[in-house]
Amino acid sequence: MKAAVYKSKQNLVVEEIPTPEPESDEVQIKISHSAICGTDVHVYLYDIAPPNTVLGHEFAGEISKIGSDVTRFKVGDRVIGMGGNPPAGKESPLRKQEQFNYRLEGITNSRTRGYAEYTVCKEWEPLKLPDNVSNLEGALAEPCAIVTRAVRLSNQKLGDTVAVLGAGPIGLLCLQAAKAAGATKVIVSEPSEARRAIAIELGADAVVDPATQDPVKTIIELTDGDGPHIVYECAAAKPTLQNALDMVRKKGNVMLVALAWEEIPLLPVDWAGKEIQLNTTFGSEPYDFKVAVDLISSKKFVLNPLLSDTDTIDLEDIQKAFESLIKPSNQIQMVIKF
Repeated sequence: MKAAVYKSKQNLVVEEIPTPEPESDEVQIKISHSAICGTDVHVYLYDIAPPNTVLGHEFAGEISKIGSDVTRFKVGDRVIGMGGNPPAGKESPLRKQEQFNYRLEGITNSRTRGYAEYTVCKEWEPLKLPDNVSNLEGALAEPCAIVTRAVRLSNQKLGDTVAVLGAGPIGLLCLQAAKAAGATKVIVSEPSEARRAIAIELGADAVVDPATQDPVKTIIELTDGDGPHIVYECAAAKPTLQNALDMVRKKGNVMLVALAWEEIPLLPVDWAGKEIQLNTTFGSEPYDFKVAVDLISSKKFVLNPLLSDTDTIDLEDIQKAFESLIKPSNQIQMVIKF
């Protein structure tokens, strides 16, 4: 089968590798769509995967083979490759370890993953897709689960005002999750005009261009001089965490969703007097996936505006896609179609 194999820093090569066969407790998935995640872009940029790794975890497809002991699935079932409940002891290092540092620990799972024509999963790992959720939408279930968890951990309450910094895929999904959770006003800060337009289409009540406007001053003004109750930091640009902490209202909450991989400036004396909370989130858990798939099914997550024909690519174009994604752009979400 064809797979995009990570060879070295910023070097993905499409080549033929053996098709994985399922063991007795596994299923084989024929992948139809695999979305490119920002986490994989950081792996590519900062070289934290071993050579010959096949990356990709945001994928959907059909069960093509099942092991002899598998009872939950049948051939032809449409699934996503994540979201199931792990048995005791099979949790990811993120959930098992008291101390976890993704940047230093890197990719430890050597299994062939989503940038390939086929993969295998343990029976407990995949989730079935509802009939009204397409495989293309299913490939975005994982980022939907990420923002679902972020909102659930944020202390957001019904009627809160919200700011979202950054309108990439995560920011645009976070906007929708905040709305679904009862935000009365959501303001999005984003320098790309195209992304700001999509934010408006998806329900943002106001947008701010941080390239031409002071985002802190403007967002405080748009919230009657108080600042938002909740700020979701979805940009990971150098100034955006400081901006989030500066603009949030007294005793408000900042949820760090996007992660900077380099040192960023912070001046705590500017905002410590507001007695605010800074919360973090990383990844998602099975319940977040179930909620996310339900929100996709009920159209609380509207995904079509995030996707365009030009951002659906063939596997052979993956190296060019990653080269483009490490540079500033107007792209929203790139998806590999097999």
